[in-house]
Amino acid sequence: MVGIMKRVLITGILVAGLAATSLHAATSAGTITGNAEKGKEKASQICQACHGLDGNGVPGQPIWPKLAGQHPNYIYKQLTNFKNNERYNAQMSPMAMPLSDDEMRNLAAYYSGLPQSGGVAAADQVELGEKIYRAGNPKTGVPACSGCHGPAGMGTNLAKFPRVSGQYPEYLDQTLKLFRKMERANDPNGMMRGVAARMTDEEIAAVAQYISGLRQ
Repeated sequence: MVGIMKRVLITGILVAGLAATSLHAATSAGTITGNAEKGKEKASQICQACHGLDGNGVPGQPIWPKLAGQHPNYIYKQLTNFKNNERYNAQMSPMAMPLSDDEMRNLAAYYSGLPQSGGVAAADQVELGEKIYRAGNPKTGVPACSGCHGPAGMGTNLAKFPRVSGQYPEYLDQTLKLFRKMERANDPNGMMRGVAARMTDEEIAAVAQYISGLRQ
């Protein structure tokens, strides 16, 4: 009888473990979920000074990205990367390190559900920016940005390609240059580093402006 009970107990533990593993796999393969209300509370404590409580940043600080309307999987990935020193920023890294997994999920849920304010492209940069975004530069091996981020710059949640439309051009310009200098290296398979390495300052500035003016 004792032997039977032990086998039943072991079987139950194994089944529970397999179920938990399956649940984790399904969650990691799908959309990150969290409590948006708890995310708002946390954002008011540590995030709003740079990103704004509405997720659209703060006036006069365009080097900090808009988080409103960004994909939850991408927000969660970046917070995780900051927390694990896979991406470094003097301001963000110390903010992310104390966060629990639930807190990162909650922040992702909160900011992803907010409406983005949109942006305006500089008219004199649109022509070159659109050319690079939609067709790349075949002569230098720069691929079209739309291949990953989509024709409207909305990206894809499950693939963790970020929404770039409406983002501050200053932030986009800065980010592309960080990838080009290999100072940011949390892009899967070095994809963005490879793209940015082939871009000139003029191309980066133009595509950043064009992307800022994209609409859904």
